[in-house]
Amino acid sequence: MHQRTRVGAAGAATVVVFLLVQLGAVALAGPFESAGYRAVENPSNPANSIAYVGAILVATAGMLAVIKFGVEWLLRGFVILSSGLISLYVFSVLAPPVLITVGGVAFNPLAVGPAALLALALLVYPEWYVIDAAGVVMGAGAAGIFGISFGLLPAIVLLAVLAIYDAISVYGTEHMLTLADGVMDLKLPVVLVIPLTLSYSFLDDTPATEGSEADEPVEADGGSGAGDNGETSTDRPDAAERDVFFVGLGDAVMPAVLVASAAVFAPADSLVQGFALSLPALTAMIGTVCGLVVLLWLVMKGRAHAGLPLLNGGAIGGYLLGALASGISLVNALGLGPYL
Repeated sequence: MHQRTRVGAAGAATVVVFLLVQLGAVALAGPFESAGYRAVENPSNPANSIAYVGAILVATAGMLAVIKFGVEWLLRGFVILSSGLISLYVFSVLAPPVLITVGGVAFNPLAVGPAALLALALLVYPEWYVIDAAGVVMGAGAAGIFGISFGLLPAIVLLAVLAIYDAISVYGTEHMLTLADGVMDLKLPVVLVIPLTLSYSFLDDTPATEGSEADEPVEADGGSGAGDNGETSTDRPDAAERDVFFVGLGDAVMPAVLVASAAVFAPADSLVQGFALSLPALTAMIGTVCGLVVLLWLVMKGRAHAGLPLLNGGAIGGYLLGALASGISLVNALGLGPYL
């Protein structure tokens, strides 16, 4: 019974982390848009999704090459630098606009300072709570940026394609499992580390990668901060024998992209004054959580599973239900209006 309680608490903590990423993405979407952080000129162009998936494939090949040639320090440095950059985007819209000039360069110390501290903490003390805190900041920031950069149709296309790619890479080619083994020992925020006991230390552990498969590696432009993790064996310990399990950060980021996109682009009223959470965005969140619950149940059985088919599928299904309930036609909910 005690172990069941710990497993239940760990599952609840995972749900809370996912919700923090999603709510953070919605909260940041407006400030990001005002600050001009949109990554593309035309967010309604579905070709953006195909280009992004292509970048994922290139980045995955690059990461596998880094691991094969034993120069993981390059990957570690890149991820930490990307973490600091994404965090700077987040803190730059949250911090008061205080500027100082040093050597002719103006910057906001209230934004630069926290971002630098986060990157430094990842470098010198990547304990599980540091990893998870960085993951929430990075995940919310990445999802917010891509949420304002991908309109409804591109966001749905992106999530659908990545769900298929995730399933193929886990159950078919299994190259994500190879990638997962290569990055886990680097102690990077490409996974969410969910301990089943407070005495667990990620620093002292060299864990077998057990949990769900995430969708994508860290992007070459530092944009997503998402990661991969999974199993190399089909016979892993069940929940009663574990101290920890892992969920790829990309599993939290990608559904949140649709949540943020729905909050920005879906023609529905906000449910809370001053906060851009519309009914379609809320039901996308609920759909994601439903998919996450099923995924965690499978993970507790001790097997690696592709996360995005369940998570992205839940987000898309939940979004469409909320859009229809808001009176949005199916054509407009799918973002097909300009093409029909």
